[in-house]
Parts: sequence; C-alpha cells; structure tokens
Amino acid sequence: MQTRTLRSDLMLLITAAIWGTAFVAQRVGMDYVGPFTFTAARFFLGALSLLPLLLILKPAAINKPTTGKARLNIWQGGLIAGSFLFAGATLQQVGLQYTTAGNAGFITGLYIILVPVIALLWGQRTGRNTWVGGILAVVGLYLLSITDDFTLAYGDLLQLIGALFWAGHVLIIGWLSPQMDALRLSIVQFFTCGLVSLAVALFIENPTFANIGLAWQPIAYAGLLSVGVAYTLQVFAQKTAPASHAAIILSLEAVFAVIGGYFLLGERLDSQGVIGCGLMLAGMLISQIPGRKGPKKEAQVEMLH
Repeated sequence: MQTRTLRSDLMLLITAAIWGTAFVAQRVGMDYVGPFTFTAARFFLGALSLLPLLLILKPAAINKPTTGKARLNIWQGGLIAGSFLFAGATLQQVGLQYTTAGNAGFITGLYIILVPVIALLWGQRTGRNTWVGGILAVVGLYLLSITDDFTLAYGDLLQLIGALFWAGHVLIIGWLSPQMDALRLSIVQFFTCGLVSLAVALFIENPTFANIGLAWQPIAYAGLLSVGVAYTLQVFAQKTAPASHAAIILSLEAVFAVIGGYFLLGERLDSQGVIGCGLMLAGMLISQIPGRKGPKKEAQVEMLH
C-alpha cells in the first residue's frame, strides 16, 4: 500500500511540475501569437491528445439519475464547463502579458481557497482552516502584487479575476461529474474552449499557420504535456492517492511556476515578493487541512487545470 501511495504521490508531483512550468510556455508562446490564438491551439491539441484515452480507459456508461430532475447531456455540460474554462484560461493568458509566470501561478492557485468560499452561496459549510488560509493568502497577495500607489498590478488583477472563474469551473465540474463521464466531459469542454478562443482570435488577432508554427514548442508543451500527459497522470494517481495528498502536492504548481520563471525566463522576486509567495502557499496548504466533521458536507476542491 505504501509503495502504491508513493507512486501516486510521485505522479502528482510530476503533474504539478508540468502545470507550473506550463506558465513559462504560455509566456514564451505569446512571442509569436496572440493570447486567444495560443489558447485555441493549446486546447484543441489537448483535446485531441485525450481522444486515445477513450479506448485505453474505456469509460463506463453513466447510470440514469435517481432523482426526477432533468439531467444535462454531455454537450450541454461541456458547453457550460467550456465557457468557464475559456474565461479562466483567457484571463490567465492575457494577464501573462503583464505579469510574471511566478505571480500568475500563485494568484491562479487562489482558486483552491475561493472554491469553498463561493460554495457558501449554496449552503455548503466551510471549515475554520479555509478562513485562516484565506487571510494568509490575501496578505500574501498584497505583498506580492500591490503597487506603490496601493493598486493591484494590472496583470495580477486579471489573474485574480481569472482565479474566480477557475473556482467557478471547479464547482461546475463538481456538479456535472456525477451526471456524466469525466473524460468525455473534459474532451468536450476543451474543444468548446478552443472553438470560442479561435472565434475571438479571428476577430481581434491575425492568426496564421506560419506564426502558429513558430510557436509550436510552447503550444505542444502547454497542450500535450499540460493537458494530455498531466491530465492522464492525475486520473491514474488519484485512483489510489489520498485526497489530502493530492490537494497539497498539486498546490505546489505555484512553486514550480516560480522556479520555471526563475531559471527559464530570468524572473526575479524581491524579498517582499518572496514573503508574499510564502504566505500564499501557506494559505493554500492550510486551507486543505481537513477540519472536524460536521452535520453538513464541506465544499471539496477538485484539482483541475
């Protein structure tokens, strides 16, 4: 059992490293194409890379719902989830033009705390650790992103708004997952995100095959590795990894974003930024510590990228 858990934890650590360093690929890719073109190419490629898993994993058919409520089909669910995914991904991608990969990684990671907070609107209880973690994360965000005139840096503001959509996306997935196969839902939502991104790119950018060809390496990394490989590793790892392990290890995505930005892009953090990142990471980790069981179910964060 220990060997199996260790193997799962290692797969989750690799997943976090891929997702974190994908922020570097996302920044480099925009040297050649616009943010909407990059997002479209990335999610089209990611969706295509998941198609073989339909044969490998052979997803089981979903049973009919036990309640009398009408159930969404895979296309409706994919459209809803894909719309939230588009909002989060494009805000992240556009914001990366104005902030560092490290900042983007840490601020995006705030969705881990935002999910249980937003779930309060649905009457779900959240534990004390979420509030403690949230306070630490807000202080860390202040140190990392507030400018001299006490405003939030523009790129970091876009990442923060994006984190709200990432949190909404997690809640939507949590609602849809019991109704339909998760792999098929992922493929449909990725194609949806790619199609909407392409439509916007055709209106406000000038995508060409030549420029996309120049950006093929970062697109391949963000599409094949970040979506295809990392998604597969996460699926297999979370079959045996304890939920607490998964949440904490995948939170390290933000740390890998800083490491990747430092070594590959030459990004540097001052002492205040380092403290801010430390507080945000502490907040994310503390928020994942299980609280005491209560009469109502606490909101659970499903780690998705």
